[in-house]
Amino acid sequence: MKLLGFGVDTATGEWTALSGVNVALRLPIIRTSVNHGTAFDIPGSGKAQSISLLEAIDYALKLVDTSTVTAGS
Repeated sequence: MKLLGFGVDTATGEWTALSGVNVALRLPIIRTSVNHGTAFDIPGSGKAQSISLLEAIDYALKLVDTSTVTAGS
């Protein structure tokens, strides 16, 4: 399942951000990842942004139900 987030500058109508998170369902673990490829073409260019990674981590934390976590599991 892909979750997308869009940012728009309301003054100009310009897109300011597009981010997303992949969520793998029906696994025995929580698995989220960024919604883009490896971007091998942009290292060192100053174009890379960490927002998708941070959103994937944040969403994984939201999926954790600590009431079902037991020691040693």
